[in-house]
Amino acid sequence: MTGTGGELGARAARSRALAVLRVRSRALAVALLPAAAEVILLTGAATGQFTGQGWDTARWVVGVLAVLVLLTAAGIALVVARARPAASPTVPVSERSAPDLYRMVRDLADRLDVPAPSAIALTPDCDSWLEDRTHPAHAPPVTRAHNEPVVPGARPERRPVVPAPVLVIGSPFLWWMRVAELRAVLAPVVAGTGPSAQPDIAAARRFVRGLDAAVAVADAPGRGPLTRGVYAALGRVARLLLRGCREHAALMERGVATAAAERAQAVDYGPRIAAQEQVGLAYAGWDRLLTKVALPAWRMGRWPSRLDVGVAAALTELSRRDRLADGFAARLGERPACDLLEEPGAVDEAVSLLTARLFHGGPAESGPSWAPVDWQAYPEEVVDRTWRAEAARLHRVLDSLGVSPSLDPATPDPGGPTLARVLDHLAEPATDSAPTVPAPTAPLDNADDAGSPDSADADPDPATERSALLAAGLSAALAREESAVPQGARAQGPDSALWEDGDLPLFPLQPPRTGRELLAAHITAMICCAAVDTAGAAPGLDWLDGPTLLLDGERAADLTPKVLSLIEEGDPGPLRAWLTESGIRPEKPVRLV
Repeated sequence: MTGTGGELGARAARSRALAVLRVRSRALAVALLPAAAEVILLTGAATGQFTGQGWDTARWVVGVLAVLVLLTAAGIALVVARARPAASPTVPVSERSAPDLYRMVRDLADRLDVPAPSAIALTPDCDSWLEDRTHPAHAPPVTRAHNEPVVPGARPERRPVVPAPVLVIGSPFLWWMRVAELRAVLAPVVAGTGPSAQPDIAAARRFVRGLDAAVAVADAPGRGPLTRGVYAALGRVARLLLRGCREHAALMERGVATAAAERAQAVDYGPRIAAQEQVGLAYAGWDRLLTKVALPAWRMGRWPSRLDVGVAAALTELSRRDRLADGFAARLGERPACDLLEEPGAVDEAVSLLTARLFHGGPAESGPSWAPVDWQAYPEEVVDRTWRAEAARLHRVLDSLGVSPSLDPATPDPGGPTLARVLDHLAEPATDSAPTVPAPTAPLDNADDAGSPDSADADPDPATERSALLAAGLSAALAREESAVPQGARAQGPDSALWEDGDLPLFPLQPPRTGRELLAAHITAMICCAAVDTAGAAPGLDWLDGPTLLLDGERAADLTPKVLSLIEEGDPGPLRAWLTESGIRPEKPVRLV
């Protein structure tokens, strides 16, 4: 071990691993205690010391208790050993598809003098870690006999070999970082394979993972009353053992991390400081891309098939705009880490689909209502369709509220869906005979963007009476649409053994929007539709801000203050002035989906 800190960390990790194993030993001792007492009673009877009716009764009682305890302990041990530990959803990367990446990782492991990871996988996150997948449910046991010494006349022994952990790499790192930066960031992670090979630490980790998996098995729904009671007892025992070793396990992992970090200081320590800045930048760009760009596409039944390319473009755009990021642009001439993959496009597509499943709950495969979209088609396939779908929903709610269309004999289709209808309705003073809002006909628990039917009354945001009523109607309409779509498709496919037994999405991106936010988004969409149909505008994509409106090739001004003035004060003046200046005709009907 390199350095005093690493030695202390390794010793502390092994000491805590032994403490975890002592918890297991104590549990075994408790399970064997009735059997030991029965052995003593039987020995006393055989030697003639424990005789009489009372001793006979004691032997029967203790014997039955010992059998029950041993059977219970055996059942618990069997469940702990066979339960499938949780594994992170990832995209596996074979050595054939990334020989240069495997070569770099192995060279890094050789320099660190630790075992190389057994495999590499990608995750749609800005993080990297080692994950143990030695459980039979994750991968078959690896055997090795060809490299052992051959003794003449002896049969070769095939010993099971515990494979090293799997190296999980955040996919945005590969597309944004340079090769040297990725190497520096992975050095402390790869160094963790050394402690993983230590027998005591490996045994302690297997014990803790088995207990955690047993708790998940005990909590699984869909069992009968008797079976549920048995598994409830199993869950209580597993939780008791987990509480006993929780602190020791946490300190063990802390010691492992300390030892790995100390060992990794000998490799690329200087570049690692600069590379850590790229980690934070990649995280910011990835989060912005998912919430501003990917989420609108997922809601329309489209999943961007090149998310990692998108995050690289977003961070490049950020480097161009932000003076503080000017230094990052110079590094773009170096070799990107994605060049270590043989087919980066295919890997990016697989990661993009996994991202959609984790954060939105989409299906495992493409279909008519769940199709991939590339960045060139994004404005037409996502931005324009989103605007027109929201505009259509806005007019359907206006119809349900009994709002009359804005009639203009000069238009080809008087009474059609116009922006003027929205402006006139929200600008008029409220009357006492305002219609009530129909309540949603489906539960709202799983609706991503819907509020409650009375959200207008509970929403503290300022709004006119007509705005609040329209916002509540949009919330109810969207709730009905959301509840009609099945939520959380089950994981299917060859990697389903690595998924949690739960519904998707595992990590929803955004909380439900308020009624005022929904109304502002729908009015903005209606404005954009009118601009496209009457002023020659076009839908566009901004890598950092998502869907945008392009007027004469330039990004349109922010409409939020003007829309909020209409919603909160009933004043359409600022918005009408901007429409006139931009050549947008609100009285002309627009095309809806």
